[in-house]
Amino acid sequence: MRPRFVVVPAMPMEKPYLERGVRFYSGLCTGFDLYDNVEKMRLKPTFNLRADAEAECLRRNQAGIG
Repeated sequence: MRPRFVVVPAMPMEKPYLERGVRFYSGLCTGFDLYDNVEKMRLKPTFNLRADAEAECLRRNQAGIG
């Protein structure tokens, strides 16, 4: 069974733009977000360190927070 919450790279702060049909982001991806597999959405806040995001993810999965 998949855990409810997982760690994913944060989305860039700037919007994407297209160049010759290829989509890429002009901003840098910094930090990590939690993703809720049940609600199918990213959660805020963004964590600077992956270890912090993983600790919060583990806490939420063990507590059954929803």
